[in-house]
Amino acid sequence: MTIDAALTGALAGAFTRPVPKSAGAQVRYLVKQHKGSTKAVATLLGISQRTVERYVKDQIKRPRRDLAERMAAEVRRRWQPQIRAKARKTAATAGLMVDVRARFGFTAAPGTTDDARMRHLTLALPPHHAARLLDAQAAGATDRELQQATADALGEVYFRDGGHRAHDLLVELTDIEQIAFEL
Repeated sequence: MTIDAALTGALAGAFTRPVPKSAGAQVRYLVKQHKGSTKAVATLLGISQRTVERYVKDQIKRPRRDLAERMAAEVRRRWQPQIRAKARKTAATAGLMVDVRARFGFTAAPGTTDDARMRHLTLALPPHHAARLLDAQAAGATDRELQQATADALGEVYFRDGGHRAHDLLVELTDIEQIAFEL
């Protein structure tokens, strides 16, 4: 699982209504978001305008796999923007919980071990780290950049203990087996 998907899942937990599941409902929602323009939705999804109209009327019910994934992703990206913004604001003021199982590597002072090893950590990230992660995601950061931001946050909170120890320790996060965020 990617960090972007985990952050999106945490924000989705704040939704008050379920995301539309059927292809027709998803396309109708996208058309509504584009102020009734089936042409804009067709361009967005990479299909013809007539195909969009057929989805709206439920004449087509089962899209091919790649189209179904694009439709679902576009709907999730636009679903309940005010609720999503409120959840981001809450996370930026209260922090995030992170549960991660990954390989952590270190760059540290000479004479210490820097061998990477698997760790399972469950920690509360302070608001400034949560805000940094969510802002980076909103700005369209790559998963590698989000991974580094997460590693920096975990390094500060867990390994350097807020500046009380291991001052020069740089943390690298690789081989993520599982990661989950919670508001």
